[in-house]
Amino acid sequence: MQTNLADFIKGTPEGVEAERILGKCVHCGFCTATCPTYQLLGDELDGPRGRIYLIKQVVEGATPTAKTLSHLDRCLTCRNCESTCPSGVEYGKLLDVGRHVIEAKVSRSFKERMQRRLLAKLMTSPALFGTAYRVGQRLRPLLPPSLQAKVQPAKPAGTRPQRSHARKVLMLEGCVQPAMQPNINNATLRVLDALGIEAISPSAAGCCGAVRYHLNEQDAALDDMRRNIDAWWPHLDQGAEAIVINASGCGVTVKEYGYYLRNDPAYAAKAARVSELACDIVELLAPMTATLAERTRYTPLERVAYHPPCTLQHGQRVRGRVEALLQALGLTVMLPTDSHLCCGSAGTYSVLQPELSYRLRDNKLAALAQTAPQAIVSANIGCIGHLQSGTATPVMHWIELVDRMLAESATGSG
Repeated sequence: MQTNLADFIKGTPEGVEAERILGKCVHCGFCTATCPTYQLLGDELDGPRGRIYLIKQVVEGATPTAKTLSHLDRCLTCRNCESTCPSGVEYGKLLDVGRHVIEAKVSRSFKERMQRRLLAKLMTSPALFGTAYRVGQRLRPLLPPSLQAKVQPAKPAGTRPQRSHARKVLMLEGCVQPAMQPNINNATLRVLDALGIEAISPSAAGCCGAVRYHLNEQDAALDDMRRNIDAWWPHLDQGAEAIVINASGCGVTVKEYGYYLRNDPAYAAKAARVSELACDIVELLAPMTATLAERTRYTPLERVAYHPPCTLQHGQRVRGRVEALLQALGLTVMLPTDSHLCCGSAGTYSVLQPELSYRLRDNKLAALAQTAPQAIVSANIGCIGHLQSGTATPVMHWIELVDRMLAESATGSG
């Protein structure tokens, strides 16, 4: 695809990136076939190819409108299209450029601006979000159904291990996960402890930057990334072997720190190193599957359905490992029909685009229900909370199930 950049963006980092990515697109349309929003809406402009054309027009000098922005807003950033694209078009990166350029030219309504600022502030502050979520849990019976669906009852979090080990990794705690499902982090720590690995979570680390970046607060998001690098760097110097992330939405972002900060001379090299060391928890545990299998004689569940998050299968390109690990531990693991499709959570998408989000959730739950599971497991807090809001079937992080299997095997129960 030939692109003639307009003067306002020609020669800028964004312009160079847009031209590079657009040059790979051959108009084939394979991406359209796997786009969740195109499948729901049937509009070419609500599919990757159509959105690529919109972005191309704007960087070439066309004047965008509120409708242009709305088509980009309706994108889930699931990156399913990247898995499908035979030409290797990095659509997610192009979308970030497009949103940044178009939003600078199209004014959002006051309500939209306030809503997005509130989300960026609330969701990236564990203290603020945690307080609000705990209040919501206490008042849940009084909340309207739309809010009740987003606030799940409190669950036991268990204890954190206190032992020290020679093997050390860093772990990102996350922003909303400690409040919504505190047992996910604690279960991760317990599993690692059982395998002789100590996980360190520096208090100075915070949001990975994904929420702000995708809400077009890109400068603030880059500051989030720099803060995390500063918090992690002393521990990396002291021998921490990896940065472990158990929320795949955060993981795909940290793995791309090197890309986001490539033009920052003070942080480019460190960011690249952080990206190299970042891994999803299943990537760290997969080589130790045999050891886990020896220690998990009991399986409290026999049949689970696995929802692979888009950020894991399309963003990180980590596929098949969770299923393989759980199967090696004696579980029957089933994938639903169209397991490549998004559940509709997509960070703040379920708040900003609720109608589309819940249609996708209901489609996903219907597919999962066909497998008749005892529980649904996933690998991202957003997916877990979103799916649980529409089903009575327990939804949990797969690491919680492994933790439970280890605990019950150790005590001889099951």
